[in-house]
Amino acid sequence: MVNAIVLIKADPERVASLGRALADVDGVDVAYSVAGDEDLVAMVRAVDHEKLAELVTGKIATLKGITRTRTLIAFRAYPSEDLANI
Repeated sequence: MVNAIVLIKADPERVASLGRALADVDGVDVAYSVAGDEDLVAMVRAVDHEKLAELVTGKIATLKGITRTRTLIAFRAYPSEDLANI
């Protein structure tokens, strides 16, 4: 399984509708609207790198209003026991 974080720049008027559209894409676990240099962040999972490439370039990047994507591939997760107490 490949986990990745997709950073997304979008047309401002499309951010809300793109968030909902991203959440409906198979392979997207969750989509967030964010402040900063990017407009949206999608947490994604795919069975392998080839499927990840198809997901990002074939499904996510082609959504109307997305102007740029940057993909960060996750190597390892470091869970914190402190998060369980929140």
